Amino acid sequence: MRVIECIKDLKAVVRTQKRQNRSVGFVPTMGYLHEGHLSLVKMSVRDNDMTIMSIFVNPTQFGANEDFDKYPRDMDRDMKLAEMAGVDIIFAPTVKEMYPDGYKTYVEVEDITKVLCGKSRPGHFRGVTTVVAKLFNIVEPEKAYFGQKDAQQITVIKKMVKDLHMNLEVITCPIIREEDGLAMSSRNVYLSNEERKAAVILSKSLFEAEKIVLDGEKRKSKVMEHLVKRIHSEPLAKIDYIEIVDSDDLKEVEVLEKNTLIAVAVKFGNTRLIDNVLVGG
Repeated sequence: MRVIECIKDLKAVVRTQKRQNRSVGFVPTMGYLHEGHLSLVKMSVRDNDMTIMSIFVNPTQFGANEDFDKYPRDMDRDMKLAEMAGVDIIFAPTVKEMYPDGYKTYVEVEDITKVLCGKSRPGHFRGVTTVVAKLFNIVEPEKAYFGQKDAQQITVIKKMVKDLHMNLEVITCPIIREEDGLAMSSRNVYLSNEERKAAVILSKSLFEAEKIVLDGEKRKSKVMEHLVKRIHSEPLAKIDYIEIVDSDDLKEVEVLEKNTLIAVAVKFGNTRLIDNVLVGG
């Protein structure tokens, strides 16, 4: 496994792969890897001749009062995990490499970035789509792999890829969970022991809502009522949002039918966690 920091060096490797008709799979991350990230790598290794992982904590997707400076980082640990999982190349650029002096260009998807996480994190998705577009241009993958936990991000990136005629396929991979159901996230390390126990309410409430729907309840109002009551039963949980939307366009629905996304964002102390389930798909 190689670690490459320079864009031009990575482009040279990719060109060699293309000349040899070898396919490239791409797993973009911000590092501090967990089993969720590694599950994406496994799918890429299965599907492609070469797997490239980026490790880059992207400053443009963090708000002024968010956790960019304290976001967990451990490159040595990440390198070992990535190599064991089958990554061929880690692309680990500096901020200056990705955003050199005088940088002025951004990519923005409209409308669907103004809801859910976009409502409480203005500018977040502008940073996400900008850095992902740049990474796609650098890596030129045939396939890129993202986890379902970041459901809105996937919808936004798929829209960007479609609208800008990017020549790649975005692959959605299942959420990987801890044994007690908590969705794996690099931010879970911020939780105190008490907050960690409390955070299980997210998956519990979502799974219960999913069962309610499977048992025949299709009214949004009833499902929302259950979710709000269930999450509020945990004193440490502070709801940012609970939304029930169409998974394709993120528009609100009143009746849960095909491809409905039930998504939540909840704070435990200073840590904001997200989770979701898809129903009727």
